Amino acid sequence: MEKAAVIGKNLTVGYSKQKEKKEILHDLNFALFSGEMTCLLGPNGVGKSTLVKAILGQLKPWSGSIFLNSKEIGSYANEELAKELSVVLTEPFLPGNMTVGQLVAMGRIPHTGWTGKLNVEDVKAVENALEATKITYLKDERLGEISDGQRQKAMIARALAQDGKVMVLDEPTAHLDLVNRFEIMRLLHEISRKQLKAILVVTHDLEIALETADKFWLLNCGSPLISGLPEDLVISGQINQLLPGKQFHFNVERGRIESIVPEVKFDITGPNELAQWLRKALQKAGIQALDSSIQVVGDPFSIEYLGQFYKSVGEFVESLKSKDC
Repeated sequence: MEKAAVIGKNLTVGYSKQKEKKEILHDLNFALFSGEMTCLLGPNGVGKSTLVKAILGQLKPWSGSIFLNSKEIGSYANEELAKELSVVLTEPFLPGNMTVGQLVAMGRIPHTGWTGKLNVEDVKAVENALEATKITYLKDERLGEISDGQRQKAMIARALAQDGKVMVLDEPTAHLDLVNRFEIMRLLHEISRKQLKAILVVTHDLEIALETADKFWLLNCGSPLISGLPEDLVISGQINQLLPGKQFHFNVERGRIESIVPEVKFDITGPNELAQWLRKALQKAGIQALDSSIQVVGDPFSIEYLGQFYKSVGEFVESLKSKDC
């Protein structure tokens, strides 16, 4: 059975400056479940960071409540809260000469105090965290001498060593290459399942989130927080709330964001997966119409048009553009 580790009820949050109050989030309701990875998505400036601060107990709600493990989050002492909830920030300050093992061991501070003296249980927790993130081999490496992706895994390991039931990560894939972004998100999903953690990831990486998240929270200005399976939000069209204006839409069939451009009809015969890439290239090149049909084949790839054969999309597009000049 799923268990809600974090529950928000009728939550309104904002900031006060002198006598002025600025409301950021109004009347939100949400639940974060153990054994699931949830991705929080929304445009910049809608209040994602504000919501995270409220969940971390750093910002007191104006109204409503947040419960962590059935206990109101404001009633936790800082030391207590650190044992239940861990956070991975986007760009933490990390001394380059610190080793990966030392960084992960810092996750045990809520249990050891600032002396940092590890007992047998603490050492085991550090070893388990290194193993879960698959970086045991990096234990003695210095942070300044490893890659960004490895450093991010080390930060996740530190949060795991903290051994709370909830993990909150703010843009954990920022500044990483495509392969590392997928790897980090799949790793977090695996951890949520195997260790029954409730994981909340703030991200703008929609396409990778679609591949890895169990749930989405969608946040937009002036709208209630939308929660649900990514697949349901795609099918219902609610995923389009993430996109500004009417310039873009989420293509349900292709599973990605696309710009809305006037549809140009080309008579292309051949495999659909080849024809769609050719069509996209023609549209981007600003080609509006063609005099005849196009035949595209694969293995080996070729394009036939008006009796001429082309070995690549680029060669074909350049030929058409040169004729227009």
